[in-house]
Amino acid sequence: MDHRTSTRDVVHALRDVDFPAGKEELVQAAKRAGAHEDIVEALRGMPAERYANREEVARSVRPEPGSDPGTGPAQRAEQARAGGRPGQSQHLRDVPKPPVEDRLDR
Repeated sequence: MDHRTSTRDVVHALRDVDFPAGKEELVQAAKRAGAHEDIVEALRGMPAERYANREEVARSVRPEPGSDPGTGPAQRAEQARAGGRPGQSQHLRDVPKPPVEDRLDR
């Protein structure tokens, strides 16, 4: 990928979204805003939930590793652990399909 997607890029692409919003609504909003395909793919990789605000999206989206220059390894690990709803056990969380599988299903 030539384009490096950061959490900030993803949240910025959703500036016109009315929350709460579901994953598919977020994907469609990013497409309408003309977001780069990497941003759309990052949104597709999120759990299929309703998001109350941009902060929840920022905690759930997993952009390309190393693409967020403002975050260190510990912060990225915390983001990975925090995916899903607060207080929800890891084994109960929906595991998102990798973007490759999502493309193959279309």
